[in-house]
Amino acid sequence: MNIVIKRALVGGIVSTIVMGTGAFILGELSGYKAKELLSSSLSGINMLCNTVILGATTILALMLTVFSLSRSSKSSLTTAHYKNVLTMAKADTILIIAAIITFLMMNLPITESDEVPNSWFVIIYYVTLGLASILGGGFIAIVTMLYGTIASIILIVGIGVKSHPILKEKNVNDAIDQKEEEQKEEEARNN
Repeated sequence: MNIVIKRALVGGIVSTIVMGTGAFILGELSGYKAKELLSSSLSGINMLCNTVILGATTILALMLTVFSLSRSSKSSLTTAHYKNVLTMAKADTILIIAAIITFLMMNLPITESDEVPNSWFVIIYYVTLGLASILGGGFIAIVTMLYGTIASIILIVGIGVKSHPILKEKNVNDAIDQKEEEQKEEEARNN
């Protein structure tokens, strides 16, 4: 697992834990209180789902641009770079699907139903907050992975870095040969 994915996982896990901890600070809830809190938090969770769906879909489209830039660069990139982009696309797609399913579940009028016992609302409330925490953490992880990939592409394509972990060895050897030639030319000028 490379550094881009490790950073993204750490960022996603930490944010999920922070968001989940906030839910448990509320303490033990009664069924009636959980039903009230669930009713008041549903609009915010629906907004989170919409934001994640919109953002993740946009990121998926932006990844085509990253792929295009990667392919059009004069540098040869390793298969690890393309595997990172593929991993990011898979994670992004999973996040979109999870957000859509969560959104659909949150739009069921469960708080209006008289058939659901009040004791179940505690479980439903914590599951809902857990799902929101996972969606938020997943979105942060995807954004972090995208940043790492884009930063690498900018360094290679935009700034012209010749030695980078996602460059194939040929490019590294070319950079070493170029430096040696520059040193020889400089020595020749000095003599």
